[in-house]
Amino acid sequence: MAQWIGICGVRLAPLAAALREFVLGHSVVHADETPVQLLTPGRGKTERAYMWVYRTTDFMAQRAVLFDFTLGRGGENPRRVLEDFSGTLVTDDFSGYHALAKQGVKPALCMAHARRKLFEVHKLNGSEIARHAVVLIAKLYEIERAARGLGAEARRQMRQEYAKPAAHSLHTWLTEQRVKLARADATAKAIDYALSNWPALTRYLGDGDIPIDNNAAENAIRPLAVGRKNWLFIGSQQAGERAAVIMTMIESAKLNGHDPWAYLKDVFERLPTLKNADLHLLLPHLWTAPPATTVPSAASPAFA
Repeated sequence: MAQWIGICGVRLAPLAAALREFVLGHSVVHADETPVQLLTPGRGKTERAYMWVYRTTDFMAQRAVLFDFTLGRGGENPRRVLEDFSGTLVTDDFSGYHALAKQGVKPALCMAHARRKLFEVHKLNGSEIARHAVVLIAKLYEIERAARGLGAEARRQMRQEYAKPAAHSLHTWLTEQRVKLARADATAKAIDYALSNWPALTRYLGDGDIPIDNNAAENAIRPLAVGRKNWLFIGSQQAGERAAVIMTMIESAKLNGHDPWAYLKDVFERLPTLKNADLHLLLPHLWTAPPATTVPSAASPAFA
């Protein structure tokens, strides 16, 4: 069965490559990464490898997600995938993404990540400073919920009118409170994260296509995080690369509202005879389910 699945990964590779071009053709892309265990041949042990995810934003009607398997977490991995990308990349503050600025990629950091640090401090020691900062961030999310159904320009205007002043109040509060705290204080560290990354955290205010956080990428990784509890490890680098291809197609199908089983069944039936020029028709965001065939009942004649 594993061999069958591996063959599926090989057959789907051209579609995954086309989907990569679709994802990176957008001006704003999410990115994230998560560790997976890779079996070490001959030793019966595992070592850490990584699965990266690159995803279109939820503002897009046609959505897709790309998975990429690598042996390490070095910055050369996103640079390889994003070598022709020069838009805005929404991420956490992992250093592996920092060098992308040299190739013209604009960073937009996750506000939920900054909020989480403050929330955890409040939960840990009851910091009222952190609690109030979380309340101020909640106002930014209220504005985002109100702007969710708007177009990019209308959303940008709403952010400029309402979210920008709210963000300014948050920045002023954090700055005023920071001087009251010792450097080693847990609240100070959470505030330092927000203040030192402020331009990237608030980049979304000036562009209606940029989301406020990276939750879409984290949600895309969640099926992998759940799945690895069942399959435990990846058997080889080749298996990891093929798994990335299959996950790319399945999760992209789900993002566009398709039943993954029905989608893959139709793809495997049509792929062997499909012309290369028509390959794009099988991409999840363009695919349409074939009409259901009607099977005559036993009580009805099969002819008129």
